[in-house]
Amino acid sequence: MADKGKGGFLVSKNSYKDFALYAEFYAETDTNSGIFLRASDPANITADNAYEVNIWDIRPDPTYATAAIVNFVAVPVPIIHKAGGRWNTFEIEARGAVVTVKFNGTVSVTMNNGKFSSGPFALQYGAGVKGVTGGPIKWRKVQIKPL
Repeated sequence: MADKGKGGFLVSKNSYKDFALYAEFYAETDTNSGIFLRASDPANITADNAYEVNIWDIRPDPTYATAAIVNFVAVPVPIIHKAGGRWNTFEIEARGAVVTVKFNGTVSVTMNNGKFSSGPFALQYGAGVKGVTGGPIKWRKVQIKPL
């Protein structure tokens, strides 16, 4: 569980190109977190150098809220995918340029984009924005299988 501090990432040791990733997570409504895929700079992970599958129900711009791929594929607004207050699942499959995200068993987004072809994945704890502390994130059963 991550719930205090400045925020950061738990980064995989291995790099992945094509994969199936399964993760269970618990988030609060104010949690700012996500799974970053194919990070091109593992020492400085951002949504500009990796694909970020977002977990943030109250994101100021809801276009890339929970279950979106930030800066690449939006979710419907008003928000229909909310994670706060319960255990949830992500099933993410990446094959070449195609990345599909299932949130709690339902496809939330599918992307065809080849900007990032391989790299480690990372679990994020975002400490919040504008001086407001972000809610906790808990992870369990995080599994990745190369394809």
